Amino acid sequence: MDTVRLKGLRRAMQLLDETLRKGLVPDIVTFTTIISGLCRAGRPLAAQQLFRYICDHGHTPNIMTYGVLLDGLCKHGNLEEAFSLFQEMQRGTVKPNLVIYTILIDSLCKCGKLEDAKELFSRLIDEGLKPNVYTYTALVGALCKEGLIIEAHKLFRKMEEDGCTPDKCAYNVIIQGFLQHKDPSMARHLAEEMVNRGFSAHAATRALLNDLPTNDIPALKTLIGFCEDH
Repeated sequence: MDTVRLKGLRRAMQLLDETLRKGLVPDIVTFTTIISGLCRAGRPLAAQQLFRYICDHGHTPNIMTYGVLLDGLCKHGNLEEAFSLFQEMQRGTVKPNLVIYTILIDSLCKCGKLEDAKELFSRLIDEGLKPNVYTYTALVGALCKEGLIIEAHKLFRKMEEDGCTPDKCAYNVIIQGFLQHKDPSMARHLAEEMVNRGFSAHAATRALLNDLPTNDIPALKTLIGFCEDH
């Protein structure tokens, strides 16, 4: 966090302390803003302490408060605390929504906990929630990383079958997966789809192409080069 933002956070904490000392009660939006600032400053556990203060003093966190804290905990590797908060939500009146599930699934995928991510993905569907492109892409990427490219491709196709159109990021993730697993033919097919939908290749996708032999699939290299970011 830059110096200006850090100073702003310190000032916000001072104002909160002064407000509480005067017996005044900030609203949940104010509390949530400060929790967000603490998380961005790399202090998720301090944010969690403030959250507990809110709950202990009769304030009711809303879904945004939970989401901000849960995201901060996950981004700083506090998965145990994040899932404890998730379980608390399940028992309480503010139930986890798709954003909450997606934050957790994405974090599990990034930590290599693929089976846990898949289980949570199934659970959100059982709860009547509909995965969005971010939820699908996180899981597709994790499957590719684990070498489960066929399963990743099936999930990628299921995404659209379920009414969720893949975006630029989703296409790049699955194309990178096939390139990493030495299947340029399927990568080309998907790249053609991507171009036809008006999407472009990420730098990471083009970097993988540069690792291929110069005489290998020139048409794919041309295709990806044509749709590169500008």
